[in-house]
Amino acid sequence: MIVATDVNVRTTQAADKEGLSAALRVAFTGGAVMGFTVVGLGLFGISLFFWLMTLGHNDDINKFTFAVDNLAGFGFGASSIALFARVAGGIYTKAADVGADLVGKIEMDIPEDDPRNPAVIADNVGDNVGDVAGMGADLFESFVGSIIAAAALAPSNDIRYIMLPFWIAGAGILSSIIGYFFVGTKDGATQKQLLFALHKGTIVSSLCVLGLSAVIIWLLFDGGEESVESGWRVYGCIIIGLLAGIMIGQATEYFTSYSYYPVRSITDAGVTGEATVIIQGLGIGMISCVPPVLIIVATILGTNALAGAYGIAIAAVGMLSTLGVTLATDAYGPIADNAGGIAEMAHLDERVRGVTDALDALGNTTAATGKGFAIGSAVLTSLSLLAAFKDKSGLNASGLSLDIGDPIVLSGVLFGSMLPFLFAALTMLSVQKAAGAIIVEVRRQFATIDGLMDGTAEADCAKCIEISTQSSIEEMILPGLYAIMSPIIIGLLIGPAALAGMLGGSIATGMMLAIMMSNAGGAWDNSKKYIEIEGACGGKGTSTHKACIVGDTVGDPFKDTSGPALNILIKLMSMISLTMAPMMKDYDETWKYWYYGLIPIAITVLGTIVVYHLYWKNPIDISAPVVSDKEEV
Repeated sequence: MIVATDVNVRTTQAADKEGLSAALRVAFTGGAVMGFTVVGLGLFGISLFFWLMTLGHNDDINKFTFAVDNLAGFGFGASSIALFARVAGGIYTKAADVGADLVGKIEMDIPEDDPRNPAVIADNVGDNVGDVAGMGADLFESFVGSIIAAAALAPSNDIRYIMLPFWIAGAGILSSIIGYFFVGTKDGATQKQLLFALHKGTIVSSLCVLGLSAVIIWLLFDGGEESVESGWRVYGCIIIGLLAGIMIGQATEYFTSYSYYPVRSITDAGVTGEATVIIQGLGIGMISCVPPVLIIVATILGTNALAGAYGIAIAAVGMLSTLGVTLATDAYGPIADNAGGIAEMAHLDERVRGVTDALDALGNTTAATGKGFAIGSAVLTSLSLLAAFKDKSGLNASGLSLDIGDPIVLSGVLFGSMLPFLFAALTMLSVQKAAGAIIVEVRRQFATIDGLMDGTAEADCAKCIEISTQSSIEEMILPGLYAIMSPIIIGLLIGPAALAGMLGGSIATGMMLAIMMSNAGGAWDNSKKYIEIEGACGGKGTSTHKACIVGDTVGDPFKDTSGPALNILIKLMSMISLTMAPMMKDYDETWKYWYYGLIPIAITVLGTIVVYHLYWKNPIDISAPVVSDKEEV
């Protein structure tokens, strides 16, 4: 976040003095710091922990087995921090964004990022909190989780299979560094040309990963014909994982970039008002689930045919191998967004704002693409963790049924299918509550601070920052409590079979809901940008523009809070289950130790009561008047 904050100003300076090409390069370099920091720390941390866990053991097989079993604890730590960064960060940024947009752009009819808006600083801070730190923590969790799952599923504790994901991740870091140098464009580039400029980095990195992975496979699997065949089967899984990640990104781009029909159809729907914008956006979000699901299904079937459960896990590692450059393109988005805000607040020439708006629109698309990539990798990682849980808990050998028609398993599936909706609902309600408080505060300041609209008085921005900060911390408690306690309750109360069903149900519905919410939100956002940048449907200030602003405001918590937070939910529950797995080996029948499950139930109920009385019981004061123009101030 420190680097992103510094680069915001430098991007604005580059847009003013040097133009589009230089501004893109500066912003992308800032995002690259985030990308390489995540993958570098991730690989270093998990490698160091793995080495430390092997110390003090003479038997090679036992020490590697012990080390792999304990990696789940490292993953649990990463998941816990990701929950805080993604959920709390998402609530922070979208509460400020919604409050700033509804009062500033709709009621007061002032530009986005106008310094007269009391919530504008909180909005810009929130971009770094939610979109930089939150996304980084999310994909850090996926990155280390995929390595842990692949190592845990290594056949017969073969050291080659255990170490392969570490080597592939290292090759991916080198490849991402190479790909970084291929990103660039010319001044006056269109949105498609800007997208291709970023795609060049991903394509080059992917090709380098394929080459380096082939060398690694050739070196590790050279002990006989059977070993060579197994190695190249695993290599096929790496290729499939890489291609799946690229294809999911392309599908997401199609549904969220205004260069294509889906987003333009939402803009056209704005001619008839806000309701049709929201209806069209929801429809686009729902239908956008089809391509990623087909890609993920094909990936699972293909990799399973080649190398079984290990193949699925190594495909996730392959998909995330180019995370350094992929995350750079994603972290670039909030940097470009804040650069535009700085240009507006500094009253720079409209030409500068035009450059930053073009970069911001590209950032919206890359952010949506990054979210699609994060969802796809989260699903593959979670499925691999589920397979590892079945293995480590002894479920495959316990005699307990995993038949979907079994009432125990089906009950777990149904319960797990409900959890993403509960999680998304809590985060959406949290944004509404926090945004409501900011809206009231912004209205109060416009109504009571003389000269604010004229620019002769300064807004009290600190108050809005305080509201966002406090709300984000308070409102993440319940979603976090339910995410952590749900697998513990089901696992201890009923048993591993019900827990496996719960994980399967949550992965399935979590994926659908996350894709729909992320893509619908991104499409709503760029339908507004299509009007502002390309002048569609009459340009800024029209009724169509205001209708699309409402759609964008609805989409903000969709794409930046609830949708991405579902990645954390499914990975966190899978990681907790894997961490619990060794203690569940004695569960040879359901309800065997049900009394232990009463403890987490009591904690959950008590936590819910405390949070309700402390934070949810008292309604927000909405007595502040609506101010519609500066004459009323």
